[in-house]
Amino acid sequence: MLSLKNSLAVLRKTDALLDGHFVLSSGLHSPSYVQCAKLLSLPNKSEKFTKSLANKIKKAFKNIDLILSPAMGGIVIGYEIGRVLKKETIFCERVDGIFKLRRGFNIKKKSRVLIIEDVITTGKSSLECVKLIKKSNAILLGFACLIDRSNKKTLKIKGKKIVSQIKLNIPAYKEKNIPETLKRIPITKPGSRFIK
Repeated sequence: MLSLKNSLAVLRKTDALLDGHFVLSSGLHSPSYVQCAKLLSLPNKSEKFTKSLANKIKKAFKNIDLILSPAMGGIVIGYEIGRVLKKETIFCERVDGIFKLRRGFNIKKKSRVLIIEDVITTGKSSLECVKLIKKSNAILLGFACLIDRSNKKTLKIKGKKIVSQIKLNIPAYKEKNIPETLKRIPITKPGSRFIK
């Protein structure tokens, strides 16, 4: 499996780990941003990441029937993990601000579903995916992602774990708690949730 040190080196080399002042999709402010699309745009660089994560998923979750990923960030990594694990992979997308299954995708009753994202910070997108799984009377196995930025308050779903390629402890601040050093840096809003 790919080590933390080597994972970070690949993220920096592909400009997938950026420093600055970012407003995340959640509205939180952060001095670092993980843009997995940059990593995933280079399949020769991301292959080790996806294979390493797939191996961790195999050990953590048994009998996966379906992989569900939220658009946009989760689509490529969901597909890649589905390809490695030979599992059906679908995605949900926002329609009027709410995740829905479109394009003929559905979740079969009692199917065992794993949610896969590129990055989990607050878990908002993952929790919206959980609603689709429950609505379909399917079974949530847990969560997987390339980068886990979550904390103990994230994804409050009893007994469900997050499997990640790497765990990063990058601070995220509410607007009223932004440190002065971060306030002096111009803001970038990179997340897809800001696209109108």
